[in-house]
Amino acid sequence: MKYNRINILGLGNVLFGDEGFGVSALNSLEETSTFPDTVHFIDGGTQGIYLLDFIESADAVIVFDALIPLDYDRRVYVYRNDELPDFIHRKMSSHQMGFSEMLGIAKLHGKMPKQIVMIGAPPKDLELNIGLSPELSLLLPEALEQAKAIIEGWLTD
Repeated sequence: MKYNRINILGLGNVLFGDEGFGVSALNSLEETSTFPDTVHFIDGGTQGIYLLDFIESADAVIVFDALIPLDYDRRVYVYRNDELPDFIHRKMSSHQMGFSEMLGIAKLHGKMPKQIVMIGAPPKDLELNIGLSPELSLLLPEALEQAKAIIEGWLTD
């Protein structure tokens, strides 16, 4: 199935080092790809509920984010649809809505994308600074390749 609207979201706070992995991945993908106009790049930062429309309006969504699986190695993780884990509760403050809550609302509205993929890696440095740690910078190319392969599949199916 070919998807008409593909949204790529980058989540995270670029002021806290590796917490900005999602936004860095998004920006790198946008700079290095030549996808058609049906692929939209959204810097979601820490906007919470304001991103709901970008989820509900898409046929397929890729989310880049720093994530910490329960048992993990420092590598790129890719989760699709029902594989999305319970630990994706991203909250920068108690007033913000996490990504998993947004998916729940989209499901209640009957507006879930047909495909949703999360691509991320565990952060090493969450101190106040701009830029990824050397460890996460090394994982960025793999995250981009995974995303490009998925998007190309969505565009040609």
